[in-house]
Amino acid sequence: MDRRPTRWERTDHRGYGAKFAQLHGSGQDIEGEARLADTMAPRGARILDAGCGMGRVGGTLRARGHDAYGVDLDAALLEQARQTYPQLPTMLSRIDDLTPETLSAQGFPTTYDLVVCVGNVMILGEPGSERLMLERMRDLLAPDGRILVGFHTDATPPHSRVYPVAEFDADVAAAGLRVDSRFGTYELRPYDPASNYAVSLLRRG
Repeated sequence: MDRRPTRWERTDHRGYGAKFAQLHGSGQDIEGEARLADTMAPRGARILDAGCGMGRVGGTLRARGHDAYGVDLDAALLEQARQTYPQLPTMLSRIDDLTPETLSAQGFPTTYDLVVCVGNVMILGEPGSERLMLERMRDLLAPDGRILVGFHTDATPPHSRVYPVAEFDADVAAAGLRVDSRFGTYELRPYDPASNYAVSLLRRG
């Protein structure tokens, strides 16, 4: 398959890891997404942090007793994750390359109660890969599993894409998923169509 670089790989993001290292070291709250994920899952759930970066969501979920794993395409951020959250198992992969076979080859579980894909991961992939990313995550769900997705819709992060909710919903449906709920924040404030952020809970259609 002919692969193109992701939007993330086309940009210098070295400041991203340093920013969250500083926030983590200062004791500031960087666990909003993880708190929501924690409430969505049964105790000791198997959770995949898809696009885990420096591990702040998956590492927090591990600390809360979940069987959490992290996957990311950025080797430098994964090294930071291993240093900051050594209890979090991680592997190097793009989301659109994730399959039960690639996970199993790394000793990772192949099904999950919850897949978390936050931090604008959906708008920083390879152009045109959004539907495939959703399909890959769908194929890793346990029978009653869900996906937590959050991203800016207006290309706020540098070199990301505009991804209107209507287009995202069409991709969700085409990937065999459906939107269970939608909010405007990880604190579950109501979604405002005029805002630039959407938090969606998905399951198989």
